[in-house]
Amino acid sequence: MIRGDGGAGKERRGLRTDRSRYTCVLRFCSCKPGTAIIEREGDGYVSLCPEVDVASQGTTIDEARVNLIEALELFFETADPSEIQSRMHSEVFVTRLEVAVG
Repeated sequence: MIRGDGGAGKERRGLRTDRSRYTCVLRFCSCKPGTAIIEREGDGYVSLCPEVDVASQGTTIDEARVNLIEALELFFETADPSEIQSRMHSEVFVTRLEVAVG
């Protein structure tokens, strides 16, 4: 269901409202699943998407995750397609290791 917010000409989540009419703003996008590795660093958290080597940070885990999503969206919006292709890793495996020390 689409509901108006009463504002003339306001754009929100891909919809442009114009009094009583709605015009869909088409955006060519594809949602791709990605990996987020989030680790504590000092007083905050660092988040990394290893598929394209994009990182962000936040003061909480959720903020680091949301900021990573924003950083990824900006990267995909502004990066040249050849840069995206060169940085894209199609397979990323995350596992735990036990390492003998000493």
